[in-house]
Amino acid sequence: MVRKEIKEQRVKGYFIQAAKEILKGEGLVCVSTRNVADRAGYSYATLYNYFKDIKDLVFECAKEFIDEVRDFVKNETVGLTAGIERIQVKLKAYLNYFIQYPGIFELFFLERVSSMGNNQKTVELIYTFLDKLCADDWNYCIEHGIVRADQLEFVSDHIRFISAGLLLFYINRRHPQEYGEFISLAQARIKEILDRYTISREDNPR
Repeated sequence: MVRKEIKEQRVKGYFIQAAKEILKGEGLVCVSTRNVADRAGYSYATLYNYFKDIKDLVFECAKEFIDEVRDFVKNETVGLTAGIERIQVKLKAYLNYFIQYPGIFELFFLERVSSMGNNQKTVELIYTFLDKLCADDWNYCIEHGIVRADQLEFVSDHIRFISAGLLLFYINRRHPQEYGEFISLAQARIKEILDRYTISREDNPR
């Protein structure tokens, strides 16, 4: 890569990092070309050399947040084998990430998609992320007769919806009030869903 391209990538990275810091700490409402540029240490006009508009920058941040969540979950599941138990640990880590960064939860699940660039791509990126996060585990469960392939869509949808709903009430309404209560409730509800759609080893002839 030539020197000019290296510089362009570096400066673009400064803008993305600045926007991510604002999103994590203050939310989308505080993301503007001036705020991002000030934090990045450049003029706001320079931002337009690297991004079509502020929505385009927010979309790039969303992609990087997806990678952050994936790495966060991966670190929490090191050494675990694929299957239902690892799905449960992944989901706990997934919930904990958004509790740690409520601004990212709001960006993903509460803000209008029109606030981010590449609208349809953004919707697909966020909507399918939890499925992709657990894909290896679901494949393992199907191959070993723990989950029926024709029920996978139902169970993954239920988990996606219950996870978002639980986070919404806890982050925005503090219900339950304590983290311990929240995580216990979340784990119990997720376990209920998994128990409903999985086949016990005793019932599984394989």
